[in-house]
Amino acid sequence: MSNREREARIHELLNQVQQQRLDLSAARRDWLTGTAHYDRGWLTLLSMRRYLAIGSSALAIWSIRSPNRIMRWAKRGFGLWSTWRMIKSTLATR
Repeated sequence: MSNREREARIHELLNQVQQQRLDLSAARRDWLTGTAHYDRGWLTLLSMRRYLAIGSSALAIWSIRSPNRIMRWAKRGFGLWSTWRMIKSTLATR
């Protein structure tokens, strides 16, 4: 391989590497744009961690003091969730 061919091959490879870097940069930008909604939700959840810990502690104390009330609300919540799933599946088949 002559010196000129070698330099042409190196130049071709450098151009290929540069194009791959541009492609990776574009894919990264698309990925960050696509997952921005989930990232914001995760950061919101992390910022609420202190309040969730306090709330769960209060709920634990409250459930020990009145377990029947917790069971009643759990049944109501499950009933609402089941109703919502049924309505959603019914509307989705239309």
